[in-house]
This record gives sequence, C-alpha cells and structure tokens, in this order.
Amino acid sequence: MNHRTNYSSGAIWEDKAGYSRAVKVGAHIEVSGTVASDENGMVVGQNNPYEQTKYILQKIEKALVQAGASLKDVVRTRMFVTDISKFDEFARAHGEAFSSIKPCTSMIEVKGLVSADFLIEIEATAIITS
Repeated sequence: MNHRTNYSSGAIWEDKAGYSRAVKVGAHIEVSGTVASDENGMVVGQNNPYEQTKYILQKIEKALVQAGASLKDVVRTRMFVTDISKFDEFARAHGEAFSSIKPCTSMIEVKGLVSADFLIEIEATAIITS
C-alpha cells in the first residue's frame, strides 16, 4: 500500500480551508493551487503576470523539493488566469521553467481568484520517475 504524506507551507489558509500545500502518495505528488503571495501573505508581482507566474513556479518547486521531487518530475500544470489576453506573459514564465520538460498544461480564464490582486493560480502534478 502506498504511503500518504501531507506537506504544509505554514500558510494560515491551509488549516482554515483544510488543505495541504502538497500531497505525496507513492511516487505521485499533487501541489495545490498556488498564488503569488509571500510568507507574510503579501502579493508578489503586483499587476505583473510574468512576475506572479515566475514566483508561483518557484513556490511550487520548493514544495516539490520538500516532497523529494523537482520540476523535472512535473507531468501536468493547470493555470487559472483572470485575463487570458495576458497569455504571452504567463506563457513566457511557464516556458522558462518548463521549456525542456514540457508537461501537459492548461490555461483557463476564470472570473476571479481569492483576491483581485492575484492574476494567476497554478496547480501541478508530478510523478517521481528517477
């Protein structure tokens, strides 16, 4: 039977909403929807789709490393954006992180996120193969 491990980032929302930053079962890791907020809950990259995306991917990478994986193990990302017309900026940051990895991905425009300051939220799925 595969063992389950929950990973926390310490964000106050995790206990409030009942979720983990990441969950690992066997070689499979799911990373929760991640926004561009720092350790103090402050927005990183205010009004900047590229900077928010870049920061989020760094947060996701930290969660993966904590779970014994890396961006190279990512097989799927899901990007929820509030303005799809900024596609090029979101895509540029995603491409910088994943140009050689090329996971499956989706970019979906949504009405809004938990705060109007957040322009993008990203989820990731990783499978450790090495």
